[in-house]
Amino acid sequence: MDRFRLAVFNTQPPHLYFGGVERRIIETTKRLQNQADIIVYSGTKAGFKEPAAINGVSFVPCYSTDKIFPLDNWFFNRSLSKKASDLNADVYEAHAVSGYGFPKTLKKLGINKPFIQTIHGVLADEYEQAKKNGYQSFRSRIANQFMRQLARLEEETAQKATLIVTISNYSLEKIQKFYGVDESKVRIVPNGVDVEKFKPIENAEALKQQFGLGNEPCVLFVGSLIPRKGLPFLVEAAKKIVKEQAGTKFLIVGDGPLRKQLDDSLETANLSGNFKFLGNLKEDALSAVYNCADVFVLPSLQEGQGIVLLEAQASGKPVVAFDVGGVNEAVRNGETGLLVERGSSDELADALLRLLSDKPLREKMGANGRGFVTENFTWDICAQKMLKVYREALAD
Repeated sequence: MDRFRLAVFNTQPPHLYFGGVERRIIETTKRLQNQADIIVYSGTKAGFKEPAAINGVSFVPCYSTDKIFPLDNWFFNRSLSKKASDLNADVYEAHAVSGYGFPKTLKKLGINKPFIQTIHGVLADEYEQAKKNGYQSFRSRIANQFMRQLARLEEETAQKATLIVTISNYSLEKIQKFYGVDESKVRIVPNGVDVEKFKPIENAEALKQQFGLGNEPCVLFVGSLIPRKGLPFLVEAAKKIVKEQAGTKFLIVGDGPLRKQLDDSLETANLSGNFKFLGNLKEDALSAVYNCADVFVLPSLQEGQGIVLLEAQASGKPVVAFDVGGVNEAVRNGETGLLVERGSSDELADALLRLLSDKPLREKMGANGRGFVTENFTWDICAQKMLKVYREALAD
């Protein structure tokens, strides 16, 4: 088929951030450079001021601000609209709300080109789930109000998009429920994982020594330190776990606004010595850290899918998570990991203890997980499915 021009929008520069959205953009675009001329437009954040070429894909800064979300998003969208007539593409794709005003701008300019909206976590669902979490700080309440406004923009964009891509059947259901979009307009393309980068290695014990973990049991969490990721539930579970296995170490990869609150909670619970915070890690270091773990945990209260669950399983590690959102599509409960009731620290602790005390079960689930992910969730699979969506949008 003919080569086409693709413009991708994301507020955060994908080559300078390491979230799930950014990883998807990097991994899919580099696999499609032989089929399309791709330009990724992103905000001027993290020092991104000059265009860059990575893996054959062009990355172009589009003024935002380096301030906190959602101000950066608002400025980025305004800049995109101003540049719309100069963005020479055959198809446009915006991730989350990184292009919420663009379809309207295209219509005003009389440009009839397909616009694809890729929705990772449905913002209206995130807002509803956040309301269930009981007491919230003033900052959390303000954040939720921003989330509510952004959900309205996401709905408006969904109504105007040519096609919508989302990552799980769960997200599809929520898009229909909250945004009233017909199922025929939505395509499911799950996230993936690079199974050559994330894989079991033989010298895992040496790695544990390198990270100062000794021979103690190790539980790993990877994600942003934000309320939705449910880390306070892991702290509660840890209280029960260390009573049975006092030396258990909890490795926390990621950063965010809850860091100080977590530090205070751990100090109060006398658990500071059991937790090790590594901050944000680049992919090479991250793949090594997965191999330090005996079990991976994700106590999220809402997830569209969870790339980290795929990475952990690709690394041959059993996972424990709350049974929420699209998690049960990314994990086979009882085969590749254990899913427990949302918000139950006791069940979370019991599942972790069960795996920590049973090495043969860990090894069996880890092997199952590696096979499951390799067969169903690679970036090659994701990229080919996205190519099919682009071709479909162009054919309409």
